[in-house]
Amino acid sequence: MATSQLESPLAHLTDEQLEELAREFDAIHDEVYGDLGDRDRKYITSMIELHRRMLVLARVLLVGARYKPLWAAGTATLGAAKILENMEIGHNVLHGQWDWMNDPQIHSSTWDWDTASTAEAWKHSHNYVHHTFTNIRGKDKDLGYEIMRIDPHQKWHPVYLAQPFYNLVLMAFFEWGVAFHDLDLEAVRSGEKDKKQVARELKGIWTKARNQIVKDYVAFPALSLPLFGRRGFKATLTANFTANVIRNLWSHAIIFCGHFPDQTYTFSQAEVEAESRGGWYVRQLVGAANIEGSPLFHVASGNLGYQVEHHLFPDMPSTRYAEIAPRVKEICERYGLPYNTGPFLKQWGMVQRTILRLAFPGGRPRPKPGPYRGGDGEVKAAREERFTRRPEPAPAGTSAAGPEQPSDGVRVAPPPRA
Repeated sequence: MATSQLESPLAHLTDEQLEELAREFDAIHDEVYGDLGDRDRKYITSMIELHRRMLVLARVLLVGARYKPLWAAGTATLGAAKILENMEIGHNVLHGQWDWMNDPQIHSSTWDWDTASTAEAWKHSHNYVHHTFTNIRGKDKDLGYEIMRIDPHQKWHPVYLAQPFYNLVLMAFFEWGVAFHDLDLEAVRSGEKDKKQVARELKGIWTKARNQIVKDYVAFPALSLPLFGRRGFKATLTANFTANVIRNLWSHAIIFCGHFPDQTYTFSQAEVEAESRGGWYVRQLVGAANIEGSPLFHVASGNLGYQVEHHLFPDMPSTRYAEIAPRVKEICERYGLPYNTGPFLKQWGMVQRTILRLAFPGGRPRPKPGPYRGGDGEVKAAREERFTRRPEPAPAGTSAAGPEQPSDGVRVAPPPRA
């Protein structure tokens, strides 16, 4: 339960409170990293194995895609496999969430995923730019993806009149929109990127695009040719296309619901000047929103239903977000901070309303949730546990440095520990 407010949550916190809050969030990160082990390893390897089995099943079914039951079953299975690979596996591996295993096959520096974005470009634009400068206007390029007005502070332009329509196109082809977004076209236009860098990134996108197109629209449909001829080829091709659209619609919905509901705050660059580590944590906390759902929903969303926890600790294995959520809520309650959350349809509806309203001039920030008021049993348990917990030091070999474990895949850059 919460009241409504518009004032930035940073306004009522002293420097001393922010410093203490940073220590508490750092302690959560260190405790989880000190506890990582076999159950975590088994989880990610089981998810990768499940994806591979689903993929094989889908491809076998789609050999006979000219028959409608096989087309429907194969398309649904392939769409689900692509969602699992993108959301729970690819996104999280590339964040460096599993780098602690030192497994060269499941590591942010070696993993590539089944989407149009190159791993290198995505790790820079997402891991570093978005997660470091979350919701800072003019710095976080994911704030509307440079093509949409999703915050009233953004200057209106007539092109935004079309955003309700091109948002529909973005939904269906989200992987391609993200790939070109990773290019950072504004930096290209302004000359911040030299021609060699642009050429290298364009070559990477072209190579990835070619491989994706050949795989889904030539190679696998060709498997249907010997048995079912051109009709089989065409049926498998349309099934693959549909599966990609299913994956794109789902990832678009989860990402937009986690970032653009009414609940989230944006910040001017002046507000975050000389930002402390505690201030960075608060900005992550209130710049994201959770999506409530079942355990199956959270697996399918890559555990990004816990977007708040993900933004606090982007390099933490995603399966631990549900475990730490009660402790995050308890901290919010003590410090008078909001904890943004809501059902999927509510979050999705707010996002679509914002896109429609801000296509036109004007608009004002909508009321924000007030301080979190606990009451559920898990938060009460977290409150009681706080008085008995004694954090243990992180194990040898880990930096215990908060959400910026040193690796090629994790380039989040919050202020250092005090």
